[in-house]
Amino acid sequence: MNIIKKQEENTLTVALEGRLDTMTSPMLEGELRTSVNGITTLIFDFTALDYVSSAGLRVLLSAQKVMNKQGRMVIRNVKPEIMEIFEVTGFVDFLEIE
Repeated sequence: MNIIKKQEENTLTVALEGRLDTMTSPMLEGELRTSVNGITTLIFDFTALDYVSSAGLRVLLSAQKVMNKQGRMVIRNVKPEIMEIFEVTGFVDFLEIE
């Protein structure tokens, strides 16, 4: 998986490419841990994300909890296959998906 970060003032955009799974989720978790201090808007761009496993969902849930305290988190450009995962798991109920 590739992680591409772009920060503009208090907004951090994180574009993910590939698969967010058991092998790659620790990498994203580490990147977020060092990047979200002072961020009020966290945007995930899933244009090139092909798959999310339960480990990936856990990282997104953790990020959402952090951002609930300091701002907002948005997920954009979700492919139908990943949207189905969000729907089945109930993540659509608490994630902001555009």
